[in-house]
Order: sequence, then C-alpha cells, then structure tokens
Amino acid sequence: MQQYILIILGAFFLSLITGFLLIPEILNYCKEKNLYDIPNRRKVHKNPIPRLGGIAFLPSMLLAFIIAMTVMGVENPESRISINLWSVGFLTSLLLIYATGIVDDIIGLNARVKFTVQIITACVLPLCGLYINNLYGLLGIHELPYWAGVLLTICVIVLIDNSINLIDGIDGLSASLSIIALGGFFYCFWREGMEVYCILIAGLIGILIPYLYYNIWGNAEQNRKIFMGDSGSLTLGFILGFLFVKYSMDNPMVMKFSHDRIMLAYSLLIVPVFDVFRIVIYRLRHRKPLFDADKNHIHHKLMKARLTQHQALLAIIGLAVFFIILNSLIFESTGFTWLFAIDIAVFAIFHMVLAQCIHEA
Repeated sequence: MQQYILIILGAFFLSLITGFLLIPEILNYCKEKNLYDIPNRRKVHKNPIPRLGGIAFLPSMLLAFIIAMTVMGVENPESRISINLWSVGFLTSLLLIYATGIVDDIIGLNARVKFTVQIITACVLPLCGLYINNLYGLLGIHELPYWAGVLLTICVIVLIDNSINLIDGIDGLSASLSIIALGGFFYCFWREGMEVYCILIAGLIGILIPYLYYNIWGNAEQNRKIFMGDSGSLTLGFILGFLFVKYSMDNPMVMKFSHDRIMLAYSLLIVPVFDVFRIVIYRLRHRKPLFDADKNHIHHKLMKARLTQHQALLAIIGLAVFFIILNSLIFESTGFTWLFAIDIAVFAIFHMVLAQCIHEA
C-alpha cells in the first residue's frame, strides 16, 4: 500500500513540475506566433490571452503515468498491466480529441465538426467492450441490453465532453470542476483497489495545478496568463467521460457490484452536465441554434447578479461540492430515482433564486 501511495505522489509531482516547465514555454510560443483568444461581446476577459494551455495536459499526464508504471513494474513485476482492446481504443480516441482541440485552438473549427469528432471518439469505447450496462435502479432500470448501453455510453461521453468544454467561460472554472470530479474518481477507484487509474488521475490533477496558477493569478500584461483552449477542455471532458463509463460499468471480473457506483460518478459532474441540459432546453424553447454561443451559462448569470469572476468561481465550486455531499448523505434513504429528482429540483430552485437576484440587480 505504501508503495502505491509513493508512486501516485510521484506521478502527481512529476506532472506538476512538467506543467510549470511547459506552460511558460507555451506562453512564449503563443506570443511569438500571435496566438491569442481575442475578447468579444460574449467573452468575459478584456485583454487578448494565449489559449494553448491545454496542450500541456496530455503530455504531462502521460509522461507521469508511463514513468510511474515503469517504476511500479520494476519494484513489483507482478503489477505490470496488460494492454487490452479498450485501452488501445481509449488512447486512440484521446489522441484524436486532443488533436482536434489543438487544430481548433490554432486555426479554428466549425462546432459541427468538433461535435462529429466527439461522436466518433465516443463510439470507440463501446465498440471495444467498454460501455454502461447497468443503471442501478434509476427509473426502475437495472441491466441494459447491449444496444441501449452503447447508445447511452455515446451520449454520456459526448455530453460530459461538451459540458466541460462549454463551462470553460471564466478563470479556473473548468479546471476546478475537473479537479473536484477527478478527486472523486480517485476515491472511487482507490476504494476498488484499482491503483492504475489513481496514477492516471494523479498525473492529470498534477498538471491542472500549474495551469490554474497561470490561469487565475497570471498577469496578462506580462504574458503570464493563459487559457486551456479546446485542446484542454475537450481532453479533460473526454477523460472524465471515460472514467464515468469505466466506473459505472458492472463488470464482476474487475469490480464487485456496488449499488451506489453510478450515483457517485454522476454526482461528481452534476453542475457542468445540468448546465448544458439547461442551455439546450433554453435554446430549444427560444428556437435558437444549438451550436451558437451565448451568455446564458451559470457563470454568466452569476456575473449578471454582480458577482466578480472569482466570486462566481467560488459559488459554482461550492454548488458542485454541495451536490456531492447532499447525494452521499441521502442516497441510502431515497434511492437513485428520488435522488435524481431532488437534484433537478435543487438546481432549478438555485436558478430561480439567481434569476430573482439578477432582476433585483
């Protein structure tokens, strides 16, 4: 156990150090090539900001993971992992979504093109045998037929990927919500004895720390502030989607059955996912194009209520933590279906109160 803890800490610090080395170089490259996120009426920032911070995410995480797994293999040869089909599928899809984000950050891509790539990458995992096959009693549904599980898995991955991408509207928000979710998944996989996933998660959290430092506290006038761009948000979203599906899948050969498994995974992502659902419903009701950007996300509404960026960030982080604690406390007494209904009601009430605050402001 102590050996695993040291290896996980090593992966975290290696990724963190790599991030502090890479991000300044990316900032210098963006300045040299004039690669900036230009302010407009929809965006919150007022100055041009480099937008390629997410390029550092995948290399830092994979470098930390590979080195950590190599050390673990040397120390304990029996712990070496085998490469299976869905592992190859996950890595291939991750590289594709990462590359798509980079292309979008540098030259720009149509939203429909990115959405198509998201669907393609989401299809790979269930085709490789990794899919949600049990709803653990939600709406009275337990085991799912293969075709239903595949369709649900594709929708879930695309939904989570878009939710992390679309909520990336103010400093630190997408990364902070991702760290909360990653911390939760770390706990989930640790309690199942799946240390390999904990190493992967630790590596990803490690790179998000230096990113947050430059994103929140960096000085734009000194070229020390950076955004993650789609290369970061799409990569984060896809990894979180993968972790959600992996942990939710009922596979007795890997993890023993636990009735709270999908509830825990779902609770970690409520705020960004519910926000996307609310945006989609709003656009459908008002007959607005689904792919058009607007200023109706939760962080925009909080700022309309006269909160600063950092106050809005703290409010949303608090809301995300509140849902996790609430669901953990009431799940045993309510069951998944009633818990889901309560979460929707709480989220709706929050927005009703927020709308009243905006009106009064």
